[in-house]
Amino acid sequence: MPCHGHGEKPVSRRQALKQFANGFGVLGLANLLAQDVVADSINASAANPLAVRAPMYAPRAKSVIFLFMAGGPSHVDLFDPKPRLVQEDGKPLPFPMPALMRTKTGNLLGSKYKFSKHGQSGTEVSELLPHIGSCVDDICVIRSMVADNINHNGACLQMNTGEQTLSRPSLGSWLLYGLGSENQNLPGFVVLSPAQPAQGAPLWSSSFLPAAYQGTLVSDLKKPIADLSNARLSSAQQRRQLDMLKQLNRMHQASREEDSRLSARIASFELAFRMQAEAPEAFDVSSESPATRKLYGLDNPATEIFARQCLLARRLVERGVRMVQVYHTQTSHRSSCQLWDQHGSLHVELPNNCLATDQPVAALLKDLKSRGLLDETLVVWGGEFGRTPTAENRDGREHHPFGFTMWLAGGGVKGGIVHGATDDYGWYAVQDKVHVHDLHATILHLMGINHEKLTYRYSGRDYRLTDVSGRVVKEILLV
Repeated sequence: MPCHGHGEKPVSRRQALKQFANGFGVLGLANLLAQDVVADSINASAANPLAVRAPMYAPRAKSVIFLFMAGGPSHVDLFDPKPRLVQEDGKPLPFPMPALMRTKTGNLLGSKYKFSKHGQSGTEVSELLPHIGSCVDDICVIRSMVADNINHNGACLQMNTGEQTLSRPSLGSWLLYGLGSENQNLPGFVVLSPAQPAQGAPLWSSSFLPAAYQGTLVSDLKKPIADLSNARLSSAQQRRQLDMLKQLNRMHQASREEDSRLSARIASFELAFRMQAEAPEAFDVSSESPATRKLYGLDNPATEIFARQCLLARRLVERGVRMVQVYHTQTSHRSSCQLWDQHGSLHVELPNNCLATDQPVAALLKDLKSRGLLDETLVVWGGEFGRTPTAENRDGREHHPFGFTMWLAGGGVKGGIVHGATDDYGWYAVQDKVHVHDLHATILHLMGINHEKLTYRYSGRDYRLTDVSGRVVKEILLV
């Protein structure tokens, strides 16, 4: 009831709260209003968690394709030539290595592969990657990557989630949370991995983010989504079933606090229903021209598996999928999940891995560019770390997070440049270091997101992909 004195204008409740007791009461009102805003946000998110959301500023890229070389490619054999390492092959490393490495690796092991300059930029690339070498004018090679973990589990988790333990959402999940997906009939975050990496689902998990943002794993490349169609029921009958199921789920949810798993389950049923029309076509490469099949190496047994993965990645981003993660985990001659983990047989396995991936990766870049998609698609290539410049078991290299190479292309990144450097032996990053957090901050920036402002409150604190670190590597960005 409004309160007022004799002959005075009425005072509203809101005015009273602002004036009485120095306005202390308005704090309670603000809290109640904030709860209403949060509730509205939760309800809107539950209704359509993948709805498109505006970026924080004008993005350079709309989609990300992350080509993940599981196991850790050898930078000194592929993208970071070291003449001194070759000259001093067989000699001890001339400075102390970390204590944990001393029992695992021995003397220097120079690369046996020739490097040559490619393109107008003259970027040096190993003879093992001639097709990627032909694309270097579109590629930014980062030779100064650093990570914090020397083991696969922690390093893979950090590269994919920013954290070394099983507790954080993946990069793709953060992108979906921040931006949604432009195609409501396909998953917004797709993982193409014929053989799962040892770390498995945590690499594409949504963790404490709403469950709708987790990645959708596709392991059977020829039959990507099992049981998608229902030949026994018509579309109208399926629609009626879904509406009834949704009603029952909402009744079940009403007696509980907001549980993202319930919302995600409802959304997943709806997505599966919509996918029946679009997904079969998106994952069907039979319509591709003979020229495209040849470009990717789709009919070559040595390249067929990864060629199909790369071609599917192009088809998915072309249709509005926000992020596609392409794991190189299988070839026609080997099905190990750590293909690039060459502790031995380096000079047999490394050429095999390069043969399986070189042509498809280059084809992806050329295909995206020819279709006008490379400018709006950020392509990232790399593994969880590199390999030591020293020998293990005479013909192998150990894990190496102290200085290694990754590269980016398209999506607002300068092409034809090399950023950063390791020392003369390729051991430590010594110039313009780029930490994993910096890489993630840069990816988010190119997608129109400030990595410091994309947060999610969980367990009493605000979390973000880059935790309390990370800087945007502005030196590699187009003006």
